[in-house]
Amino acid sequence: MRDFLPAEKARRERVLAVIRERYRAHGFDEIETPVMEEYGRLHSGMGGDNEKLAYNVLKRGLDAEAVVGATIGDGPVDIGALADLGLRYDLTVPLARFYASHRAELPTVFRAVQIAPVWRAERPQKGRYRQFVQCDIDIIGDASARAEAELAIATLDTLDALGLDGGRIRINDRRALEWMLDSFGFDAAERPGVLITIDKLDKIGPDGVAAELRDRDATPGAIDAFEAFLRRPQTMEYNAYGERQIRKALPVGVPDDIVEHLVGIGRTVGAARPGDGEVPLVFDAFLVRGMGYYTGTILELAHPSVDYSLGGGGRYDGMIGRFLGQDVPAVGFSIGFERIVDLLDAAADAGSRAVVLVHDRDVPAHELLALKARLVAEGARVRLETRTKNLKALLERAAADGYTSFATVSAGSSAELELKPLS
Repeated sequence: MRDFLPAEKARRERVLAVIRERYRAHGFDEIETPVMEEYGRLHSGMGGDNEKLAYNVLKRGLDAEAVVGATIGDGPVDIGALADLGLRYDLTVPLARFYASHRAELPTVFRAVQIAPVWRAERPQKGRYRQFVQCDIDIIGDASARAEAELAIATLDTLDALGLDGGRIRINDRRALEWMLDSFGFDAAERPGVLITIDKLDKIGPDGVAAELRDRDATPGAIDAFEAFLRRPQTMEYNAYGERQIRKALPVGVPDDIVEHLVGIGRTVGAARPGDGEVPLVFDAFLVRGMGYYTGTILELAHPSVDYSLGGGGRYDGMIGRFLGQDVPAVGFSIGFERIVDLLDAAADAGSRAVVLVHDRDVPAHELLALKARLVAEGARVRLETRTKNLKALLERAAADGYTSFATVSAGSSAELELKPLS
């Protein structure tokens, strides 16, 4: 968890303002949910490994007997007997609860924005924060490929608006993964572990995947079939997106409805972002993503400037039914705000006026504040600083805080203000 100095806080707010404006332009409405949810909701089995990283909140009024009763014995500690609330580890579980609670007040197809902090008990290391901001957009109530396409278009447009054009979205479908593993002969019970291994393909390669699957004691014949598929000759081009690419990347016989859904996403995204005719999607038959609640399409945002993802999401049609009692289609996408803000230039917005007025100690307060009010009314951001012996250090600090110009003010001189650039 981190503190943010003024310049960094200002940069974060500028990025958030762009994200909010773009999402709003695409028809998404912002909501807000509490930072805590009921323990049972956060530990329903839908959050994958994130459930293990949840910060739990002890019940109020626990006595020593209750604590001892939950912690003694040979089995694991019964956390559910001690905690009834927890800090949210993502924004999707709270959204599902929100929608179930307010469905009658919302449109049939609801497009939601959530931009808020979440908490995970991560091990402290570079790029891993225990409190961080997520920027989520979700569409609830639309099972068609249009929903995924809307998310992809809004996300890529937002990335462009931030100056990170050239982004692409890797795409797969959990149903295709399940069908592929079944076609190779993996049992249903071993598939979750197999998917964990497949997710490492980029890092450990086909040999490493096959070796780890054998270490897991997965079905031997299925491993052989999968390894042979990984080593098949690659004759197609992967810089296109369409039915041919998808079918060539999967074993023969993939269900038509899965392919048609993926093709429909690409057709819609391509029509909305014509550019040079290239669809900014890349089908990846081995894209897994670890969230346990994904039921269909899975998405991951890539950019050529970095070798890690800048966000991701997918379809989670089964989650809202846990709270509502009937299934409702839902799909979402989350931009990795912390990663994106680190990629952007720290300079102030182009064209902004941010002025430091360096004044002598004897300048009357009413003159200073009248001058400041005049500049503020003209659209400038203004800071007052008393002149010091080390003027250079004062101006360097102001520049680091995002100020672009300065002027010196002496008693009676405010009418002849001369602005000078800080850089």
